[in-house]
Amino acid sequence: MKRLVVDTSALAALVFREPAGDTVRERLEGATVFAPSLLRFELANTAWKKIKRHPADASKIIAALAIALDDRSGLIWRDVDPADTVLLAQATGMTAYDASYLWLAASLGADLVTLDDRLAKAGDPYTTPCGKG
Repeated sequence: MKRLVVDTSALAALVFREPAGDTVRERLEGATVFAPSLLRFELANTAWKKIKRHPADASKIIAALAIALDDRSGLIWRDVDPADTVLLAQATGMTAYDASYLWLAASLGADLVTLDDRLAKAGDPYTTPCGKG
């Protein structure tokens, strides 16, 4: 079975029904999907931003967030090594947040699924971008 690490950009597209969500869904289908624990907070922050822009949709956004973070979501949560993540961030010029996805993918021998072009480029050979078309 293929192993994938999903980042916030990809999972948010899926969870919040953004245009690229279908592409992400297809990419994740049938895979064992991992995520760093940090993703919970990044996804919550994405929900907060969406609610600020569309307050009338707050209950739908919170419901989607709850489903995504539920233990039955199928995501396998992993902690990352902070020291290694900092070193990887320094080596790639990425933030430690982004480097956590790269580190997890590398440590699992998994591909990283992302919509973030900069992260995708930094992640080669571990990245499988879900490009915008």
